[in-house]
Formats: sequence, structure tokens, C-alpha cells
Amino acid sequence: MSTTSENILEEKRAFLLNKRAEAEQGGGEARIAKQHDQGKYTARERIERLVDPGTFIEFDKFVTHRCVNFGMEKKKFLGDGVVTGIAEINGQKIAVYSQDFTCWGGALGEAHAKKICKIMDFALDNRIPVIGIQDSGGARIQEGVDALGGYAEIFYRNVKASGVIPQISLIMGPSAGGAVYSPAVTDFIFMVDQSSYMFVTGPDVIKTVTHEEVTKEDLGGATAHSEKSGVCQFKCKDEDETFERVRELMSYLPASNFRAQEDKYTSDPVYRDNTKLKEVVPGNPKKPYDMKEVILDIVDDGHFLEVHKDYARNIVVGFASIGGIKIGIVANQPEVLAGVLDIDSSCKAARFIRFCDSFDIPIVSLVDVPGFLPGTVQEYGGIIKHGSKLLYAYAEATVPLITLITRKSYGGAYDVMASKHIRADVNLAYPTGEIAVMGAEGAVNIVFRNELKGLEGEEYEKKKAELVANYENNFANPYVAAERGYIDSVILPEETRKRLYEYLKVLKDKKVDRPKRKHGNIQL
Repeated sequence: MSTTSENILEEKRAFLLNKRAEAEQGGGEARIAKQHDQGKYTARERIERLVDPGTFIEFDKFVTHRCVNFGMEKKKFLGDGVVTGIAEINGQKIAVYSQDFTCWGGALGEAHAKKICKIMDFALDNRIPVIGIQDSGGARIQEGVDALGGYAEIFYRNVKASGVIPQISLIMGPSAGGAVYSPAVTDFIFMVDQSSYMFVTGPDVIKTVTHEEVTKEDLGGATAHSEKSGVCQFKCKDEDETFERVRELMSYLPASNFRAQEDKYTSDPVYRDNTKLKEVVPGNPKKPYDMKEVILDIVDDGHFLEVHKDYARNIVVGFASIGGIKIGIVANQPEVLAGVLDIDSSCKAARFIRFCDSFDIPIVSLVDVPGFLPGTVQEYGGIIKHGSKLLYAYAEATVPLITLITRKSYGGAYDVMASKHIRADVNLAYPTGEIAVMGAEGAVNIVFRNELKGLEGEEYEKKKAELVANYENNFANPYVAAERGYIDSVILPEETRKRLYEYLKVLKDKKVDRPKRKHGNIQL
């Protein structure tokens, strides 16, 4: 090879390396320093900390916009403000995009959107999860309808991929206006305390339109969305914790609805007794207890990844495994509002159930529920409509469904919480289980109101206590339901883990045929 040819090759090599270096600088050193000063990583640093080391392969590194309005043709950043590519998490292939706030505040334009759409299409075609790291002020105003159209293209792909591949959103800065609706359609949203914000309209616009004064944090911060709105499933203290939690979540998820779940490694003996549970569930139906103690004692290694931890705390949902078999758990929480079902808890559990059903994750339901929360606030808020979402989700699910009634299961809530009547596969109960239309006192007040009429003072109390005790002996137990086959087995608490494992093992190949239809019409 001639010297001239070698020089040309070296020049081309140097040119490529310089282009790569330029792209990796994003908006430049000053803007990168500002990002760091705010306690935030850059788009590339976030990907590096999230994925397995050395596995990231970038797409479209040199893409630039083609806008010529408002002097935009004079300012271009290689990559156009978003880093896209493929990588691995825990050895599982994933697709990822990360918006770069150092380039126009991460604002989305036509080329920026096309890069995101391209990686989403790649993820769907190859049946791998997609993770979006959001840090953007919204649509790029200079690009007008092209930017708006870019958002719509992303939304369309979010919906198309829903239930086919897991979609996870990490909100690492602002996410405003149209930018919020892509994360809203994804399966899980992570937010960082004090540095993540999601809102349709910001504080300034709200002040102008409604004269209401509110801070960014109160309006759309991680606490607001994890505790009040329920938009966010995971609130993290910083970005590093966010990456750890995402990796933990990914360990419970299949790559797509086409892939069979792989068992999770555990050294926890499957057939160990749950001796602690003999003391956890009180015999007194009015005494609260923490259902998480039950969960932690029956799952592998006491490890439970709770989802939506701070929202609608009267119901608990999350991921775990038993004997290595990965499961979703839905559990009433007697420690909060006595575990009653209300609007928020119904919606929270229904969406989790539908996710698990989409990706063939078996569901174990732990039931201790006194019914639906009464009152005008709930009725006017649509408890009938929202409560039906939970019923619909359970009845629609074709994954293995195992239900364990630990104590109370009253009224319509008994039916809704994965009862045998809506086709749960296995229904179990502890000896403390109570299956009835309502609690003993309420039932006595209605059924025996004529016997109690006219009685007063000590005579009234004595007669009522006698009727309540009689009702409890005859109805406040699991055996009437067991006699009718609605409860498959009454088990001792210490047998829980081994029994659940045996049922999960035999249900692994469950198949259910449904009538052909486009889709059902769940209440929204």
C-alpha cells in the first residue's frame, strides 16, 4: 500500500474518531458541568451506569436535525439530543434511549423523535424490552408540527408494543407537556426525588390561567406522583438508586410475551415451614397486622420488590419468587384502612394484574378484605366503575391464579379478589378465614333486627353478643365455602410456602382458550 493510501486511511480514521468525540461531548463541556452541578448524570453516563459494562452499542450517533427556522441551521449537535442503542441488563438484551439535556434542554424535534422510533421498532421487531430515559423540556418549538408529529409517532409505538415487550420509563429531569404521555403508556415509571418532574402544564402557565400558585415539586415531583396521583411506580432517592432498582425489576421480567420465564436462582429451601406465620395473623378479625410479614416469610430469601409502594397502601403489589418461580403478588393490607378496597387500590391492583397477565407471570393473591369503602366520596368518584376494573382484570387473566384467604373476605370484595367463581385455579384459606356477606355484627343488626327490637341496656348487649357468637361459629369460618368446593383446601399457615410452590409447579403449563374478539371493553 502506498504512503498516499495510508495517509488517506489515517485521515479517514482520524475524521471518524473526531466525529465520535464530538458526538460524545453533547452540548459541550460547560453544559455537562452544569448537569453535574445539579447532581445529574449526562445521557451517556446514565446508560453506562444502567447497563452491563461494555455492552452498549450505539445507533445513529451522527444524526442531526434539518430545521432552518429561527436560525436553527446554524446550531447542530451530533446525535440531535438523544442517545439510542442496544445493550444488556443482567445478560438480557434491551433497547435504550436517553435524552440529552445538554442539547437544547433535551427538547424533541423531528430527527430526535425518529431516532427514538427507530430503536423502539428495533425492540419490537426483536422482542426485547425498551427503556426510555427522559430528561426533556418538551417539544422543540422551532420545529413546530414536526416535533408534535414526532411525539405522536412515539405514542403510537408505545401502544403497539404494550403487552408485547416490557416498557420502562426513567424520568431523570423535566418531562412536560406532550412528553408525559409516552411514559404514561409504558409499564413502569421511575422518578428521582427532588430532580424529576412530570406535568402537562407547568407552574407558570397554571398561575396565568387559574391564578393558582404551586411549585414544580408540589405539582409534579416524585412525591406527588408516587403518593397522590399514582402516575409513578417507583420513587428513588437519586439516579444511582434508580439504576439499581431498574436492574432489580428487570430480573423479574421476561424479554417479551413470546419468551418463557426463566426460573430465578435461590438457595432458600422450598419445603421450609413458615413457623413465623402461626403468630402473624391474629384470631381477632378487628386487629390489624402487616401483610408484608406474610409475604416476606413465604417468598424466596425474604426478597419482595414492591411496586407502587407509596400509593393506595391498603393494597400491596409486587414481584417475588417461590422456589425460583417468578410471581406477581396482590395482597390486601389490613394495616392500612383495614385492607378495604377503594378507587385507588382497585386501579393500582388491576393495572398490575394486567401487566402480569400480559407477560405470563403467575399471580398469588393474599386476601384479607372487609369489603369496598363506603361513602359519598367513593360513590361520586366512581367506585362502581373503578372497582369493576379489578374484577375485570382478574376475570380476564389466563395466567395461573392462586388465592389464599388469610382472614376476612366479605361481600362483593370476596368475589372480586380472585375467587373460585371468576376462575382462580386454586383457592386456599387459613383456619382464620372468614367468608361471608359481611362481618358478624353487621349481619346480626340486619338479620336479627326484630329479635333485638325493644331490648335495652344489659339485656340488649347480652342478646346481641349471643347472636354474634352464634353467627361467628356458624359462618365466620372457611368451612362452609370448603363444603361447596369454593375453597380447595384449608391449610395451616406454616404450610403456606410449600403448598404455593407445589401449585405453581403444576400450573406452569396452564392454557386457557378465550372466545375470539378484537378486545374487551374494560371500564376506563
